[in-house]
Amino acid sequence: MGVALRKSSQQHPNPPASDMQLPKPFLGALGGAFITLQLLFLANMCYLYSTTYHDSIRYSSMKLLFVDYDQDVIGQSVMTAYDQMKGPSFPTVQRHPITEDPTEQDVRNAVCKEAARVYNNSQALTYIWNGAKYSAYAQSVYSMLVQLVQGTGGVYDQMNGTTILSTANVSDPYIAKTVLGPISSSSIDLQPMAQGVRFYYNTVSMVMPILQQFFFLMALNGISAQFKIFSSLSLKENIALRLIISICYTFIASLCMSGYIWEFREDWSATSDQFGLTWIAIWLVMHLNFLIIDAATAFIPMQFMSFFMLTWIILNVSSSIGPFELSPGFYRLGYVFPAHELYEILLQIWTDGCNPHLYRALPILWSEWVVALGLSFLGMRKRTKPVAPVQVTSQAAKEDMV
Repeated sequence: MGVALRKSSQQHPNPPASDMQLPKPFLGALGGAFITLQLLFLANMCYLYSTTYHDSIRYSSMKLLFVDYDQDVIGQSVMTAYDQMKGPSFPTVQRHPITEDPTEQDVRNAVCKEAARVYNNSQALTYIWNGAKYSAYAQSVYSMLVQLVQGTGGVYDQMNGTTILSTANVSDPYIAKTVLGPISSSSIDLQPMAQGVRFYYNTVSMVMPILQQFFFLMALNGISAQFKIFSSLSLKENIALRLIISICYTFIASLCMSGYIWEFREDWSATSDQFGLTWIAIWLVMHLNFLIIDAATAFIPMQFMSFFMLTWIILNVSSSIGPFELSPGFYRLGYVFPAHELYEILLQIWTDGCNPHLYRALPILWSEWVVALGLSFLGMRKRTKPVAPVQVTSQAAKEDMV
């Protein structure tokens, strides 16, 4: 027993810690991953941050259309106040004739088409805007509208204050109030959204349709490999099975996402029809992401999937985080990403048609879905192709044995 122990000890010596040597290929691969991941995060975050870099000096690219219904000194005061505030950090006021928007309903329709509009009635300045569209930026524009109204009051006082004070009966409290504050205003928000989670709709919520598909596909591919689904079924059967699974999974996942949006909507008066349309829109984008990631996992080696996933998430979020008017022109490429088009469709649903961009969003999403479906089929063909020779060889061996 003692001899055997000594002999075993000689055959399997324990190397001292100081003699540990790592193969050079390992260090090279580790160094490559170290550097490339740093560059990956640096590039993606620079792209994301630059979408809003100096966005405050691009507010002039946003249009504020002004319609003067009274054609009097108040309209002149508005334009004079705007001339004082005009600059890169203030929206551009465009004065339109009454003939283009003769009624308040015309102004409301114009707001739904593009921008906020201010119109003048016999009592006050009234500004109509859509608070549901990019809520964080909408609040900034709203504050600028308030500044314009306040500036208009100051200009009006300078132009007419002395004349009014010399003729008005300031002993009357109502007249005195009018003299001291001659320019009143009212605000019409076409789709108020006061819930705290409104800032998540075009940010964090745009990540979920991507991450859910990635995590599920990792599990699906692992389970399929474990049970040899790729080799035991034909190409057509694999494609049909995966298509059925993808539709079922995204159907339920989109229902869950629509559910938690509705559960935390607070006092937002949304209808059941809007819920159903929201569900359909989210399902389409989820299934599109499923097909894209499914194809990516087939063609991209697993060790590089993190590169693809991080980049895909950042590109999508950056396309929906804010209006393109406040970003450099290069970022208009965000029109091709599903997150941007999903948010455009959701705004159309949630505002009762007050974001008419379906003519662009739906064709983009459906065309991308068709392309992604084809790539997913090619990916499944790649998964099943390597195991085909093995199946043939095994079948031939069985025949030889017989």
